[in-house]
Amino acid sequence: MSTQLSKLPDELQLATENHVKYIQSLDTRKDEYDYWLTEHLRLNGVYWGLVALHLLSHPDALPRAETIDFVLSCQHESGGFSAAPGHDAHMLYTVSAVQILAMVDAFDELETRGKGKAKVGEFIASLQNRETGTFAGDEWGEEDTRFLYGAFNALSLLGLLHLVDVDRAVAHVVACGNFDGGYGVSPGAESHAGQTFTCVAALAIAGRLDGGSGGLVDRDRLGRWLSERQIPGGGLNGRPEKAEDVCYSWWVLSSLQIIGRAHWIDRDALIAFILRCQDPEKGGIADRPGDMVDVWHTCFGMAGLSLLDYPGTEPVDPVYCMPRSTIERVLGK
Repeated sequence: MSTQLSKLPDELQLATENHVKYIQSLDTRKDEYDYWLTEHLRLNGVYWGLVALHLLSHPDALPRAETIDFVLSCQHESGGFSAAPGHDAHMLYTVSAVQILAMVDAFDELETRGKGKAKVGEFIASLQNRETGTFAGDEWGEEDTRFLYGAFNALSLLGLLHLVDVDRAVAHVVACGNFDGGYGVSPGAESHAGQTFTCVAALAIAGRLDGGSGGLVDRDRLGRWLSERQIPGGGLNGRPEKAEDVCYSWWVLSSLQIIGRAHWIDRDALIAFILRCQDPEKGGIADRPGDMVDVWHTCFGMAGLSLLDYPGTEPVDPVYCMPRSTIERVLGK
């Protein structure tokens, strides 16, 4: 940590204990209207909270048995997972389920009490368009590079990446690249930091960052576009002329980390921005200073601090947005 950062005032120190308490409290608010309004995000919320807790060095702050029970209660006969019992299965919830089970070391439970890894892999593989390489989120067919990345993420954790056509998927990712080095949601779409992460991380999982003559990714050109996302206040935005948002501390910085250009931004300024977005008294991190906190921004704010080597945080894997220790255990890296 730099001398400048070590001199931050007390209110700009990480409120670890309060962040842990905030995350623990999220499932105790069942008498609040907002709790039921967000039921469609419940499984994702468990993933976001669990990642943040791991990075805060409190991996056991949520009850493991109850977490596993809830995840398995969301699984469908198809092998896919829904956000909560009674909802439809979707790629994004399925990815969160796999990531949660990986973090709590419960793949064995998936085999003995759930539908098993093979069934999950079958569900994910069924969502690939074998002609274009793209992936849909569910049976209704919306396609997005988020789903492609999610498929690669979950299948690689399960050891089942061979179930899909990786080459066609990679070709689609390359087609989403733009002249500025960034990537859009589809070929010809505007570059966006979130979509850029999904594309770069998918290529990393496939081992294709440097394939072909000169490589599939122009690291310097992409690095310039990503580093230009930092604005004078220290935060990062998702595309030109937009406001900063804590979540881009992850989407932008992880992409820079993957391509080896994380040193191209002002790290101390970004750390200070993230810390200004936290509620030091009640816990949680917001999108911007003074706004309401939520578990989404708490997760990605913590992931950003971890990438920035903030003292007391556990290392995060820049490709999977999971604790590095989990990835090392599951993938043997």
